[in-house]
Amino acid sequence: MKIWQKNIDVNKFVETFTVGKDRELDLQMAKFDVLGSLAHTQMLETINLLTADELKTIQQELKNIYAEIEAGNFIIEDTVEDVHSQVEWLLTQRIGEAGKKIHSGRSRNDQVLVDLKLFFRACIEDMVNQTSTLFNQLIELSNTHKYKLMPGYTHLQIAMPSSFGLWFGAYAESLADDMELMLAAWKITNKNPLGSAAGYGSSFPLNRTLTTNLLGFESLNYNVVYAQMGRGKTERILAQAMSAVAATLAKMAMDVCLFINQNFSFISFPPELTTGSSIMPHKKNPDVFELIRSRCNRIQALPNEIAMMITNLPSGYHRDLQLLKENLFPAITSLNECLEIATFMFQNITIKDDILKDKKYDYLFSVEVVNDLALQGVPFREAYKIVGEQIENGTFAPSGQIHHTHEGSIGNLCNEQISVAMQSVLTQFGFEKVNKAIEDLIA
Repeated sequence: MKIWQKNIDVNKFVETFTVGKDRELDLQMAKFDVLGSLAHTQMLETINLLTADELKTIQQELKNIYAEIEAGNFIIEDTVEDVHSQVEWLLTQRIGEAGKKIHSGRSRNDQVLVDLKLFFRACIEDMVNQTSTLFNQLIELSNTHKYKLMPGYTHLQIAMPSSFGLWFGAYAESLADDMELMLAAWKITNKNPLGSAAGYGSSFPLNRTLTTNLLGFESLNYNVVYAQMGRGKTERILAQAMSAVAATLAKMAMDVCLFINQNFSFISFPPELTTGSSIMPHKKNPDVFELIRSRCNRIQALPNEIAMMITNLPSGYHRDLQLLKENLFPAITSLNECLEIATFMFQNITIKDDILKDKKYDYLFSVEVVNDLALQGVPFREAYKIVGEQIENGTFAPSGQIHHTHEGSIGNLCNEQISVAMQSVLTQFGFEKVNKAIEDLIA
């Protein structure tokens, strides 16, 4: 039986189609479903819909189920539709009639909403931690290699001197900005929809502030209709934040694929971190970064995929929303894997010395020579013309020296300021408060 079923069996073809991948994907939300029920039942006892003894029995068994989930011993049976049904069925089988009372004052609509919000909070914490680890690795590399010069490019043509200090630091600062978007996603996610029921509230005197505090949410989705409208919106905003991180990783991966190429030969990795060819014994392919690039490009399409699935849906719940999990859940896993392996690869990178001593990079210093003339009093446009003529007639002689001192330049990376900016964002998430609330709930 389904928890919504009456006396008519659902056609098996229809059931298979409508359930889809829910059983598989819902396993990722199982412990969060239990957390939601732990908070909800505590609230039910305060409004006399559960007795103190019933609450004690229910809470203990819910905590047992939570432990089974953590130990990997929880399954969603083929005869059960979703995680909510499985938890409620287990509870009722083990403690009897009291288990049938836990659904009072809620619907599967707000139950899945709170499960998703709790799940997304945990996912955001994982992604933020992984991003922070990669950020620190990039800052470390930037500081270590700040004096190692490399070509800078515009239009993929050699342009001006750059450095690996600048290159690594650029992607670090990009991740810091990406975390601003992730913080926005966190703030939207960290609001409690529980108690909105099917989207129109309940005639029970629910205490939504209590469940908000018990689950460590910062505030509520107050309007019950809007709480339901948050399904899809939350996913899209989270996907947009993930897309920002993915864009940074994809661009960085493309750079690596160029720089490891023999025509550039700026960087290298140990042979065991590259792959070979079935017929060309000399090959050392950057497959890891090629896959990061492709995976992250796919993640960048995610906000649009979600938007197309929810565009023009009227207010209220619709089964279309179920399919969002199929797009978003694997993307979360994929992004975390990309962040983790990127950090690992950069722990093993080797940077070539003296890249700019190659004669083909002489023209990189043309702007330096122009600026030197301007500093000596020659008008900039005249200096530009002089150096241009030297290049044309083959008399240009680069100094090979650079003197960049302004903020964010080769000689003044501002990595400390970038790190402070990143830390400022990270401290605003408030993971400690959330984790303390969850610890108290399952204690």
